[in-house]
Amino acid sequence: MSKLQELELEVRNCQKCPLYKTKIQAVPGEGNSHPDIIFIGEAPGASEDRQGKPFCGAAGKFLDQLLVHINLKRKNVYITNVIKCRPPGNRDPEPKEIRMCLPYLERQIEIIHPKIIITLGRHSLSQFFPERRISNDHGKAVRRQGQIYFFSYHPAAALYNNSMKKELMVYFKILEKLIIMQAAGRSKQKD
Repeated sequence: MSKLQELELEVRNCQKCPLYKTKIQAVPGEGNSHPDIIFIGEAPGASEDRQGKPFCGAAGKFLDQLLVHINLKRKNVYITNVIKCRPPGNRDPEPKEIRMCLPYLERQIEIIHPKIIITLGRHSLSQFFPERRISNDHGKAVRRQGQIYFFSYHPAAALYNNSMKKELMVYFKILEKLIIMQAAGRSKQKD
């Protein structure tokens, strides 16, 4: 069993915060275990809670469209959330729940060691850059400690706002350019 699989099993059996009592199942994350790219959302929704997979509901379908839009396959990236269990009634995660779950995300990043981290929404962004606001920083990228962080609205925000869908498509094209530039830089290092 790989370190990532061991961590996923640990997440599925976690009882550190009260969310374990109300969840159907924990959602550790899924995808390629050695990707260059990781997407981090907020928390599982109802579909994710039932299926145990991240981004498998309506927001996930839109995320899949965004990935296709930039020629990425879901199987080639890793997708997870800041917290791994669904908050009741789809409420925002509470600070204590985030504190209890954050070490899992930190270990995922340490194990995977992605080149590009895409934060999806304000809760994800604030874990890495608490001084930033998604309303000001969406569509921007920052390099820190050898990794590129790209800030995006959460796909769920665009489900009821057509103009935001278009905006996210534009941001993902910017992301595509970052991915291409990062890959080109890696190939130059090998030469």
